[in-house]
Amino acid sequence: RSGGFSGMVPDIQVMLVVGLGLLLTFLPRYGLSVLTHNFLLLNFSTQWALVLQGLLHHFQHGRVHLDLRNLLTAEFAAVTVLISVGAVLGRTSLCQLLVVATCEIPVYLASEWVIVTCLGVLDVGGTITIHVFSCYFGLGVSKALFGAARRPVHPKEITTAHSDLLSLVGTLILWVFWPSFVAVLCQPGDAQHRAILNTFLAMSASAVTTVVASSLLERDSKLSPGHLQNGSLAGGVAIGAVADMAVPPVAALALGSLSAVACVLGFKFLTPLLARNLALRDQCGIHNLHGLPGILGGAASAVAILVALCQAVGLAVAVGGSLLAGLLTGAALRLPCLARPPERLCFDDSLYFKIQDQAESPEPGGTSEGCDSHTRTPPLP
Repeated sequence: RSGGFSGMVPDIQVMLVVGLGLLLTFLPRYGLSVLTHNFLLLNFSTQWALVLQGLLHHFQHGRVHLDLRNLLTAEFAAVTVLISVGAVLGRTSLCQLLVVATCEIPVYLASEWVIVTCLGVLDVGGTITIHVFSCYFGLGVSKALFGAARRPVHPKEITTAHSDLLSLVGTLILWVFWPSFVAVLCQPGDAQHRAILNTFLAMSASAVTTVVASSLLERDSKLSPGHLQNGSLAGGVAIGAVADMAVPPVAALALGSLSAVACVLGFKFLTPLLARNLALRDQCGIHNLHGLPGILGGAASAVAILVALCQAVGLAVAVGGSLLAGLLTGAALRLPCLARPPERLCFDDSLYFKIQDQAESPEPGGTSEGCDSHTRTPPLP
């Protein structure tokens, strides 16, 4: 048992450090900052979660206990931070991001305890406790921080072929190791094997469906890199709540396909709608990758098991509690001592790194006349 458990730990590290970091490099002039901030937030949030877990265990048992399971649960808490900050990526300072991590970790631990321990929600892969929670926490932070201000697309938000390629590499790494993320805390044996198999089936279906859906939605039938980078992972988000259950393979395939469709449609229609009507900024589209598939997976878990009411209540707690906590955290980020970067330095590595003058040293993959480029966030009217 310990060999299989510990063998999945490096998979999780590769996912969070390399895969997730590269996934966020779609901003062409912010890659160094994204990779560094992702790495720093992962380490800071994990340590903070370990401290809180240790204090709680010491309060209950008079001593601090630390093992691989504690480390993994702390890293899962850190994942919520890495996902949430995607909503405000590029327009926040490092100090603000650390404040988000400081606030979010204890809220997540409390939310996870209420949902899993008190309500008895089954969610081995973190569909509700991690993905849904982190999505709406991040959206709450974004709404409270940026308010009702509507900003046009920043020139540095426009992606390039080079940045999209790096982001797609991150997608592929996450896709390969995602079954370990879902199955690592399952009971060894049949349950863990089912979790790996169901996750693979769901993600395989979401990858194929994303290609079809994206090509059908684009006028020239060409693929959107943003759709592929996110929709291919949607199945892994949705399947987490039912991954270890004895669901038929066709159900895993169907859930993966539906989650991919929801993700792609979210990027195409829902994100512009929320930006236009609610002035809601979602820089990385976390609502499309984590929110919509997470709600879909939570609803599927309510249908799949007899304790449907518990699953539904847990989903509501995750959405409502995280959104409220995110709004409060975002309001705190507006304090004068936590000023945002100036507009001219948003989405720019030069704010944090000593780099060559980009006017003298053009960046690889930079746009040139006649080159097709796109942006993850649609322009606001």
